[in-house]
Amino acid sequence: MTERSTMTPSKTVPASALFRATALALSLTLLAGCSMGGGFKRLLDRSDDTASAETSNVVPRGGAIAPDMASADEKEVASLYNGGLSELQGGNYSRAQKKFAEVERLHPYSKWATKAILMQAFAAYQRRGYDDCTNAAQRFISLHPGHKDTPYAYYLVALSEYERISDVRRDQRRTERAVEALEEIARRFPDTPYAADATQKAKLAYDRLAAKEMEVGRYYVKQGDYLAGINRYKKVITDYQQTTQTPEALYRLTEAYMALGIVSEAQTAAAVLGQNYPNSEWYRDAYQLVTTDGKEPVASESSWITKAFRSFTG
Repeated sequence: MTERSTMTPSKTVPASALFRATALALSLTLLAGCSMGGGFKRLLDRSDDTASAETSNVVPRGGAIAPDMASADEKEVASLYNGGLSELQGGNYSRAQKKFAEVERLHPYSKWATKAILMQAFAAYQRRGYDDCTNAAQRFISLHPGHKDTPYAYYLVALSEYERISDVRRDQRRTERAVEALEEIARRFPDTPYAADATQKAKLAYDRLAAKEMEVGRYYVKQGDYLAGINRYKKVITDYQQTTQTPEALYRLTEAYMALGIVSEAQTAAAVLGQNYPNSEWYRDAYQLVTTDGKEPVASESSWITKAFRSFTG
């Protein structure tokens, strides 16, 4: 059984121009996600045994969430710990990290030594010392697995991976690790303030993975290897269907299948594109491709494309 599309686009936009526009939109989305520090600034819930303090003026990088900036109230450790806070608030992150390390070394059995480990991780994150951040956060997790701030330590580990996501032209293994770490936050600590932020960042990371598949797919097609290109576009449809890359992937499938003479699959890709993204400019180009010889976008029920979308939407 087939399903016929009734949507006829009003005009055609060149695919090259549309690709540039889509790439620019994604770049702006990623930049916006990395500049939301004020909007995401929150404090950890303070326990009864920590001293109250004024809200810190430290705005975390990359839209992250700030840790508890409460001052130490025990005389013997206050000078060092509060000195670290002062350096942190002044933007002197390396000196802050060193002062918190001194707290941990000189007062290992103090509750402030426990907090100092986490503050070392945060100070390292602020200065882009992601390896140091990860090491300190993982040490906190190992030493205090049941602590109320352990979710934040996991969050810092995930952020350290996320901040090192590379350009789509490079290997994306770090992006995959970032996705895993961010999804672990949402899965293990769904009721914390970090879950929503981690979920949003995971979506952006997924978009980067999908963009990489699209880049490789376009390269193969340019070299005339249409089947290799189709396999890359297929991965976007099956694994990254919620990303912004999906409309282009469907268009590129239409393009590649038409080039191979597999008209039925080209018609299906165009029809699914029209059904799910009727106002997309990619659909306008896909429609033009399949109608040049009198055909129309028609979705085949037996096509993997139709099944992939039906499976995703339930």
